[in-house]
Amino acid sequence: MKQVLLTGSNGFIGRKLKEKLIEMNYQVIEINSENGGVTNLKVLEGINYDNIVHVFHLAAKTFVPESWINPEEYYKINTMGTLNILGVCRKNKIKLTFISSYIYGEPEVLPISEMHTLNPSSPYAHSKYLAEECCEFYAKQFDTDIVVIRPFNIYGIGQSEHFLIPHIINQAINEKEIRVKDLTPRRDYIYLEDLIEVLILTLNIKKGYSVFNVGSGCSYCVKEIIDIVQKVLNTNKVVLSDDIIRTNEISDVVADITRVKESFDWHPKYSFVEGIQAILDGLK
Repeated sequence: MKQVLLTGSNGFIGRKLKEKLIEMNYQVIEINSENGGVTNLKVLEGINYDNIVHVFHLAAKTFVPESWINPEEYYKINTMGTLNILGVCRKNKIKLTFISSYIYGEPEVLPISEMHTLNPSSPYAHSKYLAEECCEFYAKQFDTDIVVIRPFNIYGIGQSEHFLIPHIINQAINEKEIRVKDLTPRRDYIYLEDLIEVLILTLNIKKGYSVFNVGSGCSYCVKEIIDIVQKVLNTNKVVLSDDIIRTNEISDVVADITRVKESFDWHPKYSFVEGIQAILDGLK
């Protein structure tokens, strides 16, 4: 049986990707925070790589506000952990799919293509930027085949309530009112199932190094998200904003997904409303 190494297998994306890979009859070798993680070289050295045909590297710390409080942990796991995985791929000649992030900063133009200037605006984003730099170097200097996926804002069933959409949904269902820090920032949201489809397609990557944005191609502000959630739930709760602007807040992001569409013959299947409906159906 073909094997796939999956780091971050107990995370929001990892759990769903693991499920899909098993459905496809891959044996999934897992690395996660419960069995030592990607910063533990003894864990990596203890794996038999003979039958592993692909590595999906998802392991990361991802909560942006926390990265300002404890940046060292983000660089340790997100950057140095990626370097450890690159060493595994180089030594064993295994193809790699690396999950990066939005690292463009305040957009110079919308939509944002992969050629846009990179200007990471948080320690989290910077740790991913440095990890990408390592990926590109290993691809070019050590002939390691690598695909970098830059998802914009992911949402879906099972996401932590630290993140905006589950936070809004929880309040819309369980609280008397909906309170957020700021109603105005706009983001491009990609439903988890659509992202998983792209990741599976990278199993067939060609040689070399490539980078792909994955988003929906449109953006929604926080107020619009609340309105959509309330419409689907048929609620009309009071909405309150603290008018707190996050450090280095970005006003609007929209992904140019032309490259991923053309390279993989892929397009998002879920509209934003359909994604919200799917999450709410999953809570029943």
